[in-house]
Amino acid sequence: MSPAATIDLALSRRGALRGLGGKVLLALATVYVVWGSTYFAIRLTLDSLPPFLQGGLRFVAAGTILFAFLLARGAPLPTLRQWRDGAIVGVLLLTLGNGGVVFAEQYVSSSVAAIFIGGGPLCAALWSGFFGYWPQRMQWVGIVTGFAGILLLSGGAQLASHPLGLAALLVAELCWTLGSVLSQRRLSVAPGAMGFATEMLAGGAVLGTVGLLHGELPRLVAGWPPTPLVAGAFVYLVFAGSLVAFSAYMFLLSKVSSTIAISYCYVNPLIAVLLGVFFGGESLTTKEAIATAVIVGSVILLTREKPVS
Repeated sequence: MSPAATIDLALSRRGALRGLGGKVLLALATVYVVWGSTYFAIRLTLDSLPPFLQGGLRFVAAGTILFAFLLARGAPLPTLRQWRDGAIVGVLLLTLGNGGVVFAEQYVSSSVAAIFIGGGPLCAALWSGFFGYWPQRMQWVGIVTGFAGILLLSGGAQLASHPLGLAALLVAELCWTLGSVLSQRRLSVAPGAMGFATEMLAGGAVLGTVGLLHGELPRLVAGWPPTPLVAGAFVYLVFAGSLVAFSAYMFLLSKVSSTIAISYCYVNPLIAVLLGVFFGGESLTTKEAIATAVIVGSVILLTREKPVS
């Protein structure tokens, strides 16, 4: 049984996913599994592609493909306001959120990054509350429980890391969750997939510009052409990590609360562990087994609510 099926079975047996709908369940499974596997793909690409330019090229490529596909199908062009709002969301999510994590991981360990990323549902709940939409009581329990599971899974990593890395992680988390909530509550992005395309184009363009200003072009040229392994990992990031998973995430934000959509922060590290168990011949320690149960329980609590639309 696959890691995604393991989690889905655990949730469905308790009725936690009842009423969410098949498309929402598929989007959740996509974000859980695909983003859980992109950590390895990103690590492969960083062997020869610099972080900010790699991310910028990835999102611009995905946004261009999606934008061209939608135009070919007769979708209307976004209005200026929709471009503006899409750019705001794209910069918050992709430039500051995704780019901030990549920058931070030059200074902090992956376990410390996982702890900060695991605070995503809490940040999203606070931003939602700021705009007048507080989680229900059981969702608060799920948020706290999930964060405890991340702490257990990461081994209680010490936070005595480089202050610049910690600051970057904090800014990245705040920006990603703010962009997620704004896309739900305040901004008018283009409808459907066209909104996803504008966000990736704008966020990717700004992220690529940051890479150029950061002096990454010589490294990109030196690493060109990439090896087949790096090229394959980059293509996977463009199509699976961006076109498919990012679109699934934005779809979730249009259908469920931000705390449910951002529950991937809890599940992605778990998926990475389960992939190692199912396909890498690794063993599940007692601590990891307990953390798995805690995280699944937190997702059960988070999903016990009605869709937002």
